[in-house]
Amino acid sequence: MSTAYQFQGKRVLVIGMARSGVQAARLLSAHGAFPILNDLKNREAFGDALAPLDGVPAEWRLGESPLPLLENADALVISPGVPIDSPAVLRARELGLYVIGELELASRFAQGTLIGVTGTNGKTTTVTLLDTMLREAGLTSWLSGNIGTPFSLTALSSRPGDMLVTEVSSFQLESVDQFHPRAAAVLNVTEDHLIRHYTMACYIAMKRRIFENQTAGDLALLNGDDPICVGMAEGLAARVAWFSRQKEVAQGAFVRDGAIIVRLNDREYRLCPADEVGIPGPHNLENAMAAATLALDLGAAPDAVVHALRTFRGVEHRIEYVRTLDQVRYINDSKGTNPDSTVKAIDTMKAPTVLILGGYDKHVSFRGLAEHIARSPQIAALVVLGATKAQLLSELAEAHTVQPQAADSFEDAVSLARRLAQPGWNVLLSPACASFDMFTCFEERGERFKSIVNGWTDGDAV
Repeated sequence: MSTAYQFQGKRVLVIGMARSGVQAARLLSAHGAFPILNDLKNREAFGDALAPLDGVPAEWRLGESPLPLLENADALVISPGVPIDSPAVLRARELGLYVIGELELASRFAQGTLIGVTGTNGKTTTVTLLDTMLREAGLTSWLSGNIGTPFSLTALSSRPGDMLVTEVSSFQLESVDQFHPRAAAVLNVTEDHLIRHYTMACYIAMKRRIFENQTAGDLALLNGDDPICVGMAEGLAARVAWFSRQKEVAQGAFVRDGAIIVRLNDREYRLCPADEVGIPGPHNLENAMAAATLALDLGAAPDAVVHALRTFRGVEHRIEYVRTLDQVRYINDSKGTNPDSTVKAIDTMKAPTVLILGGYDKHVSFRGLAEHIARSPQIAALVVLGATKAQLLSELAEAHTVQPQAADSFEDAVSLARRLAQPGWNVLLSPACASFDMFTCFEERGERFKSIVNGWTDGDAV
């Protein structure tokens, strides 16, 4: 581990002026650095998004390549969207600049107890539930990171004694250095983001980095039912605990006689029956057990944890009920941005379902998803669209699923799903793909789905 870099008085180039870059620049300025603000887009393209930087002393270099700016900088802070092997990062290292990401920067200045949660799926649900548990217990909790609120914004306001619940992505973990969560969890690891990380081995290594600076007094929580997570435990310095739906564990969470049990530090807590957890599906039972284990280890009262388990209803865009129209239930799972996430959404369906699939190409295989769909009696119809449409049509056909229908636009896909659905069915948007071929983010895609569905009236011609 390197010694802590001193930012005061330094010229720091910040690449990427999305939310994390804006708040990183504010944080740098607050601690005596002089930020250089860079993005390939010009200022007009951001609209009001840069308003938080009004009055911040900075050098504005928007609409320019970052490469020439490196010569006059002391350090580089990159946003999660900037790969660690991008030309600017490689050149910065050649020049001897200190290079970190926004997550690492924020962790230097945030005050309180840092909790990090990563995994291919379930991160947002788990951190939101954990934050709810801690607040129910009367603790001051800040929820930020990959969930949409930059960690740097939390770092500007947090105080000693606060709980810093942080959703962490593999993109952010590429550029950590001294990032050190008091408690950290990897929920699961399945194929994703290979367009960024190239190989599964690299992707797994990035996820494991969440533990690399932990010490014996910290907690490392892993999914005991996930073989990749099991393999991560070897060599960790922290106390290791597990959560498992399938077996009893020595330390961590499991199900016994239908109830969630958490065993930690020579104490055993019986929380509530697993079927009383407010969020549906077996994957959400795993998320709930992970959140409960973290909360109890951090000092939350068991009663507060149980209340949150029973009353928490999930997060927007993740298996989110939209409405029932003409006796058809519409469900928004726009956050289903990889095949494993969509498998989990399928498994929560209790009625025949029209599934809408497709989007941005992240260079992952849909073979396992297609085979799962072929085995799933609840999938009654399929609609595919987007950049992955041809790949999906091919792999679904190979798996002998129900005949998929192709759509030319998002609006067409949703309307086609409505025409295919019969009374008593579901229409599920769970694309198994990112949204960038049609939308700026999965939230925009989910909002568009809800807008279309909520704009219809009973009995409309379809």
